[in-house]
Amino acid sequence: MVLKQYYLGCLAHASYLIADQASGRAAVVDPQRDVDEYLDDAAALRCRIGHVLLTHFHADFVAGHLELRERAGAEIHLGARASAEYPFTPMGDGDTIQLGAAVRLVTLETPGHSPESISILVYDSEREGADPHAVLTGDTLFIGDVGRPDLRASLGWSAQELGGMLYDSLREKILPLPDHTLVYPAHGAGSLCGKNISADTVSTLAQQRTHNYALQPMSRESFVEIVTADQPDAPAYFTYDAILNTRERQTLEPALQRQLRPLALRELLELAAAPGDGDGDGGERVQVLDARDPEAFERAHLRGSLNVGLGGSYATWCGTLLDSERPIVLIAEPGAEREAAVRLGRIGFDSVVGYLDGGLRALHRERPDLVERIERIDCGELAGRLSGEHPPTVIDVRAPGELQQGRIEAALNLPLSELSTRLGDLDPAHPAVVLCATGYRSAIAASLLRRAGIASVADLAGGYAEWAADLAARVA
Repeated sequence: MVLKQYYLGCLAHASYLIADQASGRAAVVDPQRDVDEYLDDAAALRCRIGHVLLTHFHADFVAGHLELRERAGAEIHLGARASAEYPFTPMGDGDTIQLGAAVRLVTLETPGHSPESISILVYDSEREGADPHAVLTGDTLFIGDVGRPDLRASLGWSAQELGGMLYDSLREKILPLPDHTLVYPAHGAGSLCGKNISADTVSTLAQQRTHNYALQPMSRESFVEIVTADQPDAPAYFTYDAILNTRERQTLEPALQRQLRPLALRELLELAAAPGDGDGDGGERVQVLDARDPEAFERAHLRGSLNVGLGGSYATWCGTLLDSERPIVLIAEPGAEREAAVRLGRIGFDSVVGYLDGGLRALHRERPDLVERIERIDCGELAGRLSGEHPPTVIDVRAPGELQQGRIEAALNLPLSELSTRLGDLDPAHPAVVLCATGYRSAIAASLLRRAGIASVADLAGGYAEWAADLAARVA
């Protein structure tokens, strides 16, 4: 048996290929939307992917089940409670997919994170005998945590109702499994589908019994109270993606062929109605997304563009800050355009209409009047400005929980996820300095503030980590 985990760091997402080489049969569980890796690996194993299973309708990414159906002829399997526009085989408790004489997949219905959630037992009789070798838990059980039960509130389910289901699923379906059973979840640290997920991507059930707070003895009421408290804000695109995963939709490759169209600067400006081009609509027709690293963006960028760099949680922040219904024009380093579009496609943002041909060079050459810069300052410069006669507004865009690590006393906390809706709290004529933990989110925030008309914006290089280190050095 082959059981391979694929881990996509930018979405903290794990998916799986299970294959029986003797029979040449394989299945994929919770695939990402770009499916070449699974197809290539299956071909190398001389196996055919005949089945694709979703443990639930994921909210934080668009799964690749339709892509594997189209490209490999795979049969789609969903939990028995699921409802979808496309044909699928419903899987209830004990339903089995036989991949070979020794390898089989058996379903457990484990509602809680979502009502249709399932977990998948992986049996290899040559390795473990009658016991399951592993359980693929989707978002029911993470390493160190469990799936949050509040993401379906907008779709008619209460967090308390789903939390009670999760309590039962864990205790009646997962905990009775043998201690040595390997636990393979659908997410790791950084995912917003839980609040305390470990950086580990595999564990044993014995370890989880001991160390996972949600598996300790407690009443149903206590469990529900714990798992519904202090959950991070969920981006708006989560509901969009959960619904999209139920629909018959265009697959990724045809979408990319349409999107990856080089645009001359003139075409981009016509689409974007860039400020200063006399259109007067404020650039609202399309969204200009600059996917370059923060330092490159702040050195020079197109006025009115939003920076979300490919080097960080690109898809998550794009999904949080962009409108899924409005067209997107990309600016990227030459050669990185496809990656920028693919990573948007992983969250179902298929509205890219093209990219700036050749990157930012055309802007410098043809329209230098539209080039803007954002000042990057160090800790000493910020300290000097704060002690001056007219100190700037310092905006800390970290989440509230991060402030426990320390903060600049004068800073206003406006979390990045809320910044777009709180721009009215700021005086556009007053200088602003933004910071986050290390500098990635603050560059996004700086681009939002400049796009909103804040006249003077600076970014604290290195973020609060650099400020704290500088402060400690000065004290020492």
